[in-house]
Amino acid sequence: MPKKIFIWVAHPKAASLCEGIADAYQTGAEAAGSEVRRMDLSAMTFDPTFDGYKGMLPLEPDLQAWQDAVSWADHVLFVHPYWWGAMPTKAKAVLDRALLPGFAYKYHRKGVKWDKLLSGKTADAIITADTPTFIDTLLYNKPARRVIKNQVFGFCGLKAKNVLQFGSVKLASDKKINGWITRAGKLGAQAAA
Repeated sequence: MPKKIFIWVAHPKAASLCEGIADAYQTGAEAAGSEVRRMDLSAMTFDPTFDGYKGMLPLEPDLQAWQDAVSWADHVLFVHPYWWGAMPTKAKAVLDRALLPGFAYKYHRKGVKWDKLLSGKTADAIITADTPTFIDTLLYNKPARRVIKNQVFGFCGLKAKNVLQFGSVKLASDKKINGWITRAGKLGAQAAA
């Protein structure tokens, strides 16, 4: 049975490099037989306000559709830029608003343990950055990659397969960028297997 893959382009602007990377990943996954659903942050409409879990706003249709796609999928891909050590604010707001208790995790009544409600699914993340990857690793200890792998995927039970950072975007030649896009297509095909 083909894998069901949800691709989320978590860049607030349309026609970004993140979209191109997601396009290649999607093409690779579909060519390998996967069914793909996709959402682009640039087209999502919702209130980014998050004041904690008490008195939460009801989920708007785009956030409900995002949750539905995560629930449906066997595998997810998040593609986002790396701004000030993390994903963009609007992308983080999706996680704040949609990865809710009872959907993504459930704390135990006593103690600090929790149930990972998205267990059994796998995930990839591709992060684009102006910071060269080796500098981000050596100087900053790769914050964006650690957060997505551990505090997002791991916390909810998604098993991270690939967490990659492509950079420096601003210093990259067309050949380098095309190499990243080709690699994304191969990762999409691998995710479908």
